[in-house]
Amino acid sequence: MAKIIYTHTDEAPLLATYSLLPIVEAYTSTAGVEVETRDISLAGRIRAAVAEFLPEDQRAADDLAELGELAKTPEANIIKLPNISASMPQLKAAIKELQEKGIAVPDYPDDPKTDDEKKIRAAYDSAKGSAVNPVLREGNSDRRAPIAVKNYARSHPHSMGTWSPDSKTNVATMDAGDFRHNEKSVVAPEETTVTFQFVGPEGEVTPLKENLKLLPGEVIDATVMRASALDKFLAAQVQRAKDEGILFSTHLKATMMKVSDPIIFGHVVKAFLPRTFELYGDDIAKAGLSPNNGLASLYAGLEALGGGGEEILASIKNDLEAGPDLAMVNSDKGITNLHVPSDVIVDASMPAMIRIGGKMWGADGQEHDTLAVIPDSSYAGIYQAVIDDCREHGAFDPSTMGSVPNVGLMAQKAEEYGSHDKTFEIAERGKVRVVTAEGEVLFEHDVDPGDIWRACQAKDAAIQDWVKLAVTRARLSNTPAVFWLDPERAHDRNMAEKVKTYLADHDTEGLDIRIMSPVEATKFSIERIRRGEDTISVTGNVIRDYNTDLFPILEVGTSAKMLSIVPLMAGGGLFETGAGGSAPKHVQQLVEENYLRWDSLGEYFALAESLRHLGRTDDNQRAVVLADALDKATETFLNENRSPARKVGQIDDRGSHFYLALYWAQELAKQTEDAELATAFAPVAEALAENEEKITGDLLAVQGHPADIGGYYVLDDAKTTQVMRPSETFNAIIDSLTK
Repeated sequence: MAKIIYTHTDEAPLLATYSLLPIVEAYTSTAGVEVETRDISLAGRIRAAVAEFLPEDQRAADDLAELGELAKTPEANIIKLPNISASMPQLKAAIKELQEKGIAVPDYPDDPKTDDEKKIRAAYDSAKGSAVNPVLREGNSDRRAPIAVKNYARSHPHSMGTWSPDSKTNVATMDAGDFRHNEKSVVAPEETTVTFQFVGPEGEVTPLKENLKLLPGEVIDATVMRASALDKFLAAQVQRAKDEGILFSTHLKATMMKVSDPIIFGHVVKAFLPRTFELYGDDIAKAGLSPNNGLASLYAGLEALGGGGEEILASIKNDLEAGPDLAMVNSDKGITNLHVPSDVIVDASMPAMIRIGGKMWGADGQEHDTLAVIPDSSYAGIYQAVIDDCREHGAFDPSTMGSVPNVGLMAQKAEEYGSHDKTFEIAERGKVRVVTAEGEVLFEHDVDPGDIWRACQAKDAAIQDWVKLAVTRARLSNTPAVFWLDPERAHDRNMAEKVKTYLADHDTEGLDIRIMSPVEATKFSIERIRRGEDTISVTGNVIRDYNTDLFPILEVGTSAKMLSIVPLMAGGGLFETGAGGSAPKHVQQLVEENYLRWDSLGEYFALAESLRHLGRTDDNQRAVVLADALDKATETFLNENRSPARKVGQIDDRGSHFYLALYWAQELAKQTEDAELATAFAPVAEALAENEEKITGDLLAVQGHPADIGGYYVLDDAKTTQVMRPSETFNAIIDSLTK
C-alpha cells in the first residue's frame, strides 16, 4: 500500500492535526494511500533521547532517527509540519511537564559531574534547537508562493504599514571581529578526517572534536566571534538607541543556532544591564542563573531566592530605566525583546518590522522606530538594503509586486545550520586549529576566553544538486536566478567557484543566471519586485531561511502559505508545510477561548504535492486526481475567504477544515478522470453541503470558553480530539469514507 508519513509535531500545528488528519486519512484512503504518523515533537524527541534512563514501559521510539534513514531512500514521502526548535527554557519546561505526567525523565544537569549526568546532558542537548530539520533535509529546498496564494494576495492585498522618509529605523551590525570577518575556508581535495584542537598558552593540546570525516570536494569553514569585539559593539548600540530616542531590539536565531546564538543573546542581556552584571555577575552565576536564558529566567530565579535576590532585581530595574526603551514581544504583559531567547527570531521578526513601516511595539503599546541589532554581519545587510529601499520608495504594494522564490542549499546539514556539534565557547586564551589525519593544519584562529568558535561543512554532492535544482527552476519558470554569494567571505568564494564549475554541466542557454553579493542581490530583486517581476534567489542555508520569510511576509502576508518542496537526493520527497514557527500564541488563545487561529493552508499545499509525488513514484493515478482536486479546492477556499478569522465568533482553523473538506469533495464529485472516485464522493459532497449550517454552528458554539487539552508539550489525546473535532455531524460524514 502507498504510504505517506505525516509528522506529529507541537503547539498550533499539532492541534490542527487533530482536526485535519482524519479528513486527510479518509480522503486518501479512497486512493489506497495509507497515512501514518511519526512523533518528532519536542516531548517525543526528549523521551527518545533519554530512553535508556527510562523504565521500559515509558520509552519512546526514536521516530526522528527512523525518518532520517527513510529520507535517504527513494520510498520517502514525508509531510513535515513546523515543530519546536527548543531553547533551553522550552527544553526544561517540557522536561518538567513530562515529569508531572509521570514520565520519569531525569532533570537537566546544569553542572554535570558524573558520567551519567554528562551523558544525560548530551542527550538533552541533542533535542535542543533545530534538531529535526538537519536530519530530514536530505535534499535541497524549492520554496515559492503557489499561484493561488499569489493571485489571492494581488486581489485581496494585506495591510502594509506606512514608511516615512524620516524613519530612524536601521540595522546595526559588526564591522570587525564577527563570524563573517574571521571566516576561513578550504575545499577538501580528497577524503580525509580532521580534528579540532585547542592549543593552550603552554602549547598543551586538547581535542575539541575528533575524526570528523571530509569527503572529496567538501567545503569546510571555521570562524570565530570575538567576545571583546561583540561586547564593545553591543555597548555602543545600547547608547546609540538611547541617543537616537528609538527602541532597542536584537534579532538572533537562538532556536536554529542553538549553541552560538543563546551565548550571543546573553551578551546582549549583559550589555543592557551593565551595572547589574558588574556588581552582581558572580552572585547571579552562583545562583545557577544565566543571561543566555533571558530576563524572564533571571526574574524567576532571583524571585525564588527571596531576600537575596531583591537587591539584584532592583539593580536590573535601574539598568532598564537608564537604558533605551526596549522593543516588546507583548507590551500588555511586559514581555520585552530580551525576556526569552526564542521569542524574537530574526527571520520572522525582521520582515514583520519592515512590513508595518519599520517599527516595533514599545512598552506604551505604540509603534516606534527601532534599532535592529544583528551582531554578525554575514546577512544583516540584506535587511538594511530593504529598509533603505522602503525609506526611499515607501512600502511595497502586494497587489502589484513580484515574487522571490528560493532554491536553498540545505542538504546533508549544509553550512551554519549543521554547526551545532562543531561550535565551542572558549574557556582560555590559545589557538583553535583544524588538523587533518595527515597532520596538515588547514587553518587556525587565535582565541580568547568567551570567544565563540565554530566550523561548518557543505558536501560536494549537495552543492551539485543545488546547482542542478536552480537550473531546473530557472528553466521551468523562465525566471532569472541569482546565486547570493559574498566575494568578501572565504566560504562564498569557494562556493562561487563550484557554482561556475557545475553550471557548465547543464544547458543554460537562454537562461539569466548570475552570481551577486547578498546585498546587491537584494537590491536587484527588490527593484524587480517593484516592477512586478519575479527573481529566483539561489542561496545558502541561512539566507534560504531568511528569504523564505522576508519576501513571503511582504508579498502575501505570511510565510505559512508557501509551497515548500524538498526533492530528496535519493529520489523521495519531503514536503514542508511552510515557515512561521509553531505559533505558541495560538495555543494560548485556544486554551483561553477555544479558538484556533492557525492557518493550515501550508498543509493543503504540501499534501497536494505529496499525493502528486506518490502518483509518479507508485503509478497511482487516483492519487494525482486527489491532488488536482485538492489544488482546485484550495483556490476556491481562498477565493471564498475561508481562512481563519481573528476573533471568537468567526471561523477558526476547524471551520477552515470543514470548508476545505467540502470544496475538495465537490471537486472530486464533479471531476471526470475517475468515475468511481466521483461516485464515492458525490454523497459526501452532498451531505457536507446540506449540513453546512449545522456543522458550522457546532464549530462556532464551542468558542468563547476555556478548552482543556491536558497539557502544552504533552497533550491528552482524548481531550484534544474532543476539542478539535466538536461536530458529531461533520465527524460522521468524514468517517463514513473509511467504513
